[in-house]
Amino acid sequence: MAEYIALIHKDADSDFGVSFPDFPGCVTAGATLDEARAMATEALALHIEGMVADGEAIPEPSSLTAVMAERENRDAVALLVPGPAKAVKAVRVNITLPEDTLKAIDTFAESQGLTRSGMILVATKRMMEAA
Repeated sequence: MAEYIALIHKDADSDFGVSFPDFPGCVTAGATLDEARAMATEALALHIEGMVADGEAIPEPSSLTAVMAERENRDAVALLVPGPAKAVKAVRVNITLPEDTLKAIDTFAESQGLTRSGMILVATKRMMEAA
């Protein structure tokens, strides 16, 4: 798959924020630059997986020239993030969770720029890698 431009933003009192001009709504953050870069790769993969599951077309990558021509992007640092090697078909599953846990998952996922499914996927992958 293609590489997409991610923009890293940093305010003095915040983490490193990451956004993707080609994927509005696909955002993430990290406390360190390395964490932000790692989270960018995960966020992009999850976002693309969601688009595929929803039957949406995956856009072609924009050029660096076009992205940086936008005034709001000029204070950001651009980096290339590879898209997933292949689009994997998402499969719907049904799970049962306590309501308060589900609300906590949704709140935390939103704060991380993820969907509920995306957060469960990231957490599960991390647990499996750590085992």
